Amino acid sequence: METSSRIDPAHGGAASRVRLLVLDVDGVLTDGGIALSDRGEETKRFHVRDGCGLRMWQALGLHVAIITGRSGMSLRHRVEELGIRHVINGSKRKGYDLRTLCERLGLEPSQSAMLGDDLPDLPALRACGYPMAVRDAAAEVRAIARFETTHPGGHGAVRDAIEHLLHAQGRWADAVALYDAGDEPTAATGRAR
Repeated sequence: METSSRIDPAHGGAASRVRLLVLDVDGVLTDGGIALSDRGEETKRFHVRDGCGLRMWQALGLHVAIITGRSGMSLRHRVEELGIRHVINGSKRKGYDLRTLCERLGLEPSQSAMLGDDLPDLPALRACGYPMAVRDAAAEVRAIARFETTHPGGHGAVRDAIEHLLHAQGRWADAVALYDAGDEPTAATGRAR
């Protein structure tokens, strides 16, 4: 059963063409909260099912990118752990950065999806072929999204989006099959290291 609080069936064809999934961080991969220690060190909390979904997505030969207006060591550690190679920190022009990344990967923007939550994500959401919103996104983001996750940001929303896209592409069974041998897939091999 597919997880979604809102799917627009008229846009299923656009979802089936997605080869690049672009994510914001705060409010998408995290719940948007920022924890600071007494020394000013920032920490972020990530959801394990989002990580599992991102590993599946990459193991199927699909691309993941992060485009965020912020940066930090906690994000760096998480993307390294997940094998995400395309990370744009400190972005001030998310739409431009998305189009530039597509060009670098040899993809059309119509082959990209963006999962966002707030107003700074609007340019990238408008530039991609398949805009998506987390359940607790700003009204302006939800208004242009073709898919809205069941879960809020930082609580499995990325996994919702990945499952939706893989169902639309007829590849969900392929993703589940990656686990048949009992190994966790990796981006490089499709199987555990």
